[in-house]
Amino acid sequence: MQPFGKGVGRICAVVAGSRASEFRALVGEALRKTPTVELRLDWLRSDAERHRVLDWLKRSERRGAVFIATCRRRVAGGELAGDAGTELYWLMKAKEAGCEWCDLEVETLRELPGGSVEDYALPRKVLLSIHDFRRTPKLPDRVKIPARGGVAAVKVAAMARKISDGVRLLRLAHREQQVVTVPMGEIGLPARILALREGSALAYAPVAAATAPGQVHLGDLKELYRAHELNKATRVYGVIGNPIGHSMSPLLHNTGYVAARKNAVFLPFLVEKLGDFLKAVPEFDLSGFSVTLPHKQAMFRYLDDCEPLAEKIGAVNTVTVRRNGKLYGSNTDYVGVLKALERRMRLKGSRVLVFGAGGAARAAAFALRKAGAEVCVCARRPEAAEELARAAEGEVIRRAELRKQKFDAIVNSTPLGMYPHPQISPLGPRELNCSLVMDLIYRPFETKLLKIARARGIRTVPGVELFLAQGITQWEHWMGWRAPEAAMRRAVLGALRAEEKSRR
Repeated sequence: MQPFGKGVGRICAVVAGSRASEFRALVGEALRKTPTVELRLDWLRSDAERHRVLDWLKRSERRGAVFIATCRRRVAGGELAGDAGTELYWLMKAKEAGCEWCDLEVETLRELPGGSVEDYALPRKVLLSIHDFRRTPKLPDRVKIPARGGVAAVKVAAMARKISDGVRLLRLAHREQQVVTVPMGEIGLPARILALREGSALAYAPVAAATAPGQVHLGDLKELYRAHELNKATRVYGVIGNPIGHSMSPLLHNTGYVAARKNAVFLPFLVEKLGDFLKAVPEFDLSGFSVTLPHKQAMFRYLDDCEPLAEKIGAVNTVTVRRNGKLYGSNTDYVGVLKALERRMRLKGSRVLVFGAGGAARAAAFALRKAGAEVCVCARRPEAAEELARAAEGEVIRRAELRKQKFDAIVNSTPLGMYPHPQISPLGPRELNCSLVMDLIYRPFETKLLKIARARGIRTVPGVELFLAQGITQWEHWMGWRAPEAAMRRAVLGALRAEEKSRR
């Protein structure tokens, strides 16, 4: 039985603001997306502001809305500078304002006589919360709700330091029906999104300011990831990398699922160690995943099978998990390079420099060679450049020679200039002796390298062209269905342009 009752939105909007006016506006925004709202009273900057919010709430008529009052002390990771008595005071005032639920820290419960809140005029239902902002502790096989003490449900929020930490919290959600599980941190984000599917009573999402590490914005949790609609039939995909927060693959793929009405979800996985992630693949019930920096080449040795071209390239950006659990690798990066460049130049007989020698560089080099271009390779590590040039039947160009060499095109395949360091360019103005420059980085939309090239009158190709082409090909590979390309392209370009505008 769900402790919050039928009809209650399982996505809980978190409202946190310093002023009562801001608070009221955020509550209104939250209720347009979900009827369940957590009021973080501890975030208000003064007692006077707290009184204003609760007086307003008492006068308001919010039919169907469920409010969870929270006034977390600093000792428990909140903002309230006070003792247990202060916290209880505000939770009692929240009851007078009409809050049916309150969130009470286990630290506070332990300080009360008899470990019970039954003698206090708190909201009728108490959610006992256990937070660990440092790690995921050892979890019990079962969570017992105290028979006495006035507790109706338990919340366990813990920092996920490893992917397996998120898995353990998902297992707890699967076993218990009166428990809210909240994996925290970027590594725990995929498990946070899947928690409702596994049985967690609630999933928290901020309307504006995040109140805990790894929170997903309310709009994204509901509309992009559709966490409240996920079920056991949902096909789960993802992207793995380090870093991963900049990736727009979730936006691209999930937009496609929504437009095509596919029961699927695409999640970002921060992966520091490939082995740890691969152990968790069955736990997340993954059907496939994208591979980005720095795992494109390392992933190759974990595959059970692979397409011939990807094997020749020696790097994969697409992994399909077959029904028997075997991993099949392929590469759609080369498709993206070809589609982006063939629209703008004749590749056959052209001379193209690939700057870099990693997984993306290998895909670019083999794509260009296949199209009949003369491939040149320049990289920071001479041995890597020589190996790639040999494999792609090209030549090595030393960095010192670039100012004297001429090319039809230069393709940057290094991460230099990628968000959050957009002020960096991998090449200087005098090294761009070519007619066209393509940067495989797509965030920012126009990198420092492309700005330098444009200032010199050189045609440019933004990395988003490669990103869209490879991602759409990937989507169709997994779905076996024509991708809603226009919607996917519109979503990504719109997000990138909005981001660029916000930085001006």
